[in-house]
Amino acid sequence: MTTFGIEEEFIFLDPRTLTPSDVGAAVHDELLGRARESRFVSHEFLASQIERSSPVFSTAGQAEADLVTFRTRLAAQAERRGVVAAAVGTPFMCAGWPSVTDSERYHQVEAEFRGLVTDHLINGTHVHVAVPSRDAGVAVLNRVRTWLPTLLALTGNSPYWHGADTGFASWRAMHMRRWSSGGCPPPFADADDYDRRLARLVGVAGTYDTRTVWWNARLAEGHPTVEIRVADAQLDAGQALLVAALSRALVVTSLAEAERGDPPPSVDPELLDAGLWHAARDGLGGDLLDPVALELRGSREVVHRLLVHVGDALDAEGDHERVRSLLDRLHADGTGAERQRAAVRRGGVAALGELYRTALVARA
Repeated sequence: MTTFGIEEEFIFLDPRTLTPSDVGAAVHDELLGRARESRFVSHEFLASQIERSSPVFSTAGQAEADLVTFRTRLAAQAERRGVVAAAVGTPFMCAGWPSVTDSERYHQVEAEFRGLVTDHLINGTHVHVAVPSRDAGVAVLNRVRTWLPTLLALTGNSPYWHGADTGFASWRAMHMRRWSSGGCPPPFADADDYDRRLARLVGVAGTYDTRTVWWNARLAEGHPTVEIRVADAQLDAGQALLVAALSRALVVTSLAEAERGDPPPSVDPELLDAGLWHAARDGLGGDLLDPVALELRGSREVVHRLLVHVGDALDAEGDHERVRSLLDRLHADGTGAERQRAAVRRGGVAALGELYRTALVARA
């Protein structure tokens, strides 16, 4: 089986106002080393955040057990401090300049990106999938890039900003567009081409090292993986597991296509960029860019096309039934953005905070 791992970013919020609460360092110190599931906890950019990198998984079952266990521990630590741990792309409410975690790297980001920092209260889900080489990884990037809008539509979970509904499923994705190296990666000839073009970006537009190239999919630094990072943080473990399983299937499918010599799909970059914007706005609530037909189609039709495209890989990894079940639940309950809006309609800020608490520890 192809191995994978998941990075999740969480934000701590005041339970009454759902504004960020700067307890990330205290929770980090308490969790670190306490259990196997907590070994890979790290600080994030803001003092109100925490990041957790999972162990390497072979099966979705392993991932499910691990994610639920860690999220349960995280929720308990948040409750001890009188805050809510939320897996959302953006907080419901924020005000003023956020507190940056006290580290040399994060202060350099703050210095380079200046006024953008005030809006950088964003949290994502990043999926790492193993590849046999960097050249193979580039072949994967050239193919998965066309499906990034579909993954974004499935995972939009940030409809609110400053207490107002933005009208977007993923306001986080719109914030990311303002940074100098976001969006879909361009196509590359091979790994040498990738490395050469990445190196040329260093020093330009705030990109002070290769890790600050924030494409929605990239080769990981220091790991033999492709990192797919288009998704918002996911309300519950099931939604995180869904994007992980689909990401793995896309990578496995892409590797098989490259081995057969199938050329990567050709999608005009401006169309792909517009498709990402469209997915960030409408999520699954309207049409999506069909990367095969190269036109807007109904979201369910495009998601079905994705399932057909990766069907053999889902079978090979033993994920087909689980993915279909998680997709059925997603269509029934709504994306994270839709569930957040439903909670606010039902009971305002209090109901939204309760959704954050209960979803965090729900089983996949």
